[in-house]
Amino acid sequence: MTHKQSPRDLLHAMFNAAIAAAQPAHCVPPHLPAAPKGRLIVIGAGKASAAMAQAVEQHWPGELSGLVVTRYGYGVPCERIEIAEASHPVPDAAGMQAAQRMLALVGKLTADDTVLCLISGGGSALLALPLAGITLAEKQHLNRALLASGTTINEINCVRRHLSSIKGGRLAAACHPARVVTLAISDVPGDKPGDIASGPTVADATTCEDALDIVRRYAITLPASLREVLESGRGESVKPGDARLAAASIVLIATPQMALEAAAAVARAAGVTPYILGDSLEGEARDVGKVMAGIAQQAARRGQPFATPCVLLSGGETTVTVRGDGRGGRNVEFLLSLGIALDGEAQVHALAGDTDGVDGQEEIAGACLAPDTLKRAWAQGLRPRDSLERNDGHGFFQALGDSVVTGPTLTNVNDFRAILITAAGD
Repeated sequence: MTHKQSPRDLLHAMFNAAIAAAQPAHCVPPHLPAAPKGRLIVIGAGKASAAMAQAVEQHWPGELSGLVVTRYGYGVPCERIEIAEASHPVPDAAGMQAAQRMLALVGKLTADDTVLCLISGGGSALLALPLAGITLAEKQHLNRALLASGTTINEINCVRRHLSSIKGGRLAAACHPARVVTLAISDVPGDKPGDIASGPTVADATTCEDALDIVRRYAITLPASLREVLESGRGESVKPGDARLAAASIVLIATPQMALEAAAAVARAAGVTPYILGDSLEGEARDVGKVMAGIAQQAARRGQPFATPCVLLSGGETTVTVRGDGRGGRNVEFLLSLGIALDGEAQVHALAGDTDGVDGQEEIAGACLAPDTLKRAWAQGLRPRDSLERNDGHGFFQALGDSVVTGPTLTNVNDFRAILITAAGD
């Protein structure tokens, strides 16, 4: 590691590089489709969708129009594409109205037209349109229950797809017979297209019965209207082979792996060997923290399996089963668990944050951990284990001045975790 750069500065530089690699201005232009004979209609949803729309406008020479919906505060100026804002992670009426208008916009297209769909993480909540017979309030209640239950993002999206009028391929089906080109920024483990914003333009092989199994597995109570939709099969999504999706394609223009590789390049330039442990790690955040602490301690104390200085990089989406009343998020939950398990290990520093700038429901991306974090916490009267049990990671790190605040990053390639292990004596 260069002597001019502190561990914390290097961690921030890696996080910033990961975010920069997924900026729409960088990754959208190379993937724009050829000009159609007819019209180009731009639609989309997600935390990055407004910035993606802006990139399209700046690089598209011909006529276009459209509508995208993004998170409150994530809009950017566009001249020809309307930007709507809505709530995330719990949907609201603004998102539902945007979804209705989007379906109307693509309802009378021809085979000469092209629909450019801009999809990124957060689109599931932002583009909420319940099936007939389901109220928005019921969807909001279910969304909160799923987020607090410890379900994986794949499981959450499976349930969402079967209660929606727009997800699970239904948006692409509504565009038929027009050509549909989807540009997607992935925020999901494994980069499965059907799980990015719950796959509004992608065929879905899962079933209503799969969704019911998830609800049963996590003992989630369903209102009668939602249960009827799933048990009757009325919520079935658009399946592979459906003719309405024959002219639909999808391109992943930014992924968690690309972001981790950008961070790795920053580490190498600083003389630190990077190891990408995985771009799709899942599991309870506090459990992942314990496991990562054991690996980091082995490297710090024995130089195995990684010689120091090194940085262990990972992405994906952990889960938090909420039991406390604190201000939590999966990244700070991971980091607090990591710190407790490390117990002040002298050579280990870490940063964990969400690349969209929002960890949980806080306008805070994540936090930093240092060897003296626990000592400083105790000096302030904080009890780290109590904070973890209360799911109060944000409260803990904010009190120490260790929060990482980026503001809206205008992209989203999921979680970023970097554990920096310095050489002895650094």
